[in-house]
Amino acid sequence: MALTLAVSPEVAALAPDFTHLAIEARGLVNGPSSAATSALLDDAARRLTERLDGRAPHEDPHMIAWRAAYTAFGAKPSRTRNSAEALAKRALADGGLPRINLLVDLYNAISIAHLVPVGGEDLDRIAGGMRLVRATGQEPFITLASGEETVEHPEPGEVVWCDDEGVTCRRWNWRQGPRTRLVEESVNAVFLLESLPPMSRAELDAAGAELVEALEKASPGVRISVHPR
Repeated sequence: MALTLAVSPEVAALAPDFTHLAIEARGLVNGPSSAATSALLDDAARRLTERLDGRAPHEDPHMIAWRAAYTAFGAKPSRTRNSAEALAKRALADGGLPRINLLVDLYNAISIAHLVPVGGEDLDRIAGGMRLVRATGQEPFITLASGEETVEHPEPGEVVWCDDEGVTCRRWNWRQGPRTRLVEESVNAVFLLESLPPMSRAELDAAGAELVEALEKASPGVRISVHPR
């Protein structure tokens, strides 16, 4: 099925300068984390440290913009950080980032190196098109609690990514649901890079190009299409 993504007018009104880059990749080879992906994460953490130059992640101008966007739809950004800020905070802490699997490690490395929210979804688990909307509060979000599947619902007005079966990611890019996450058996995926000013289009494209290069190196023969917005 062809990839379709849409941003609702309500979200566009909330953040008129929001933009994203979708990288559709088919024929991927995933697997356990490796020495190569671990090295990429370590190098990304080094690049993050240089970028921040002694500041905390939330003091970066791009993260300040995301905190303002979260506040605009009623979230508390100091409690529910966007994915890039949360990853950066973990990357700088003792122990660093966990190693998940090859594909997740790759996009996490791009996220912290460029300090941009990046998500990865299994295209074979997406039902219909992906839509960025303001929730009614009735949409189901399947998550895990104490190791068991449970259904939550977003708050009315919350910005969420969803498909025909429900919410795939809450609070814009805060928490992904397990239904569509990338697992070691995943072969087709979409990677979403999301930005707000002051991050420029050129900076977003550069992050996307680095991810494409890493995917092509890890999965020779992968078929990639880039969908800018």
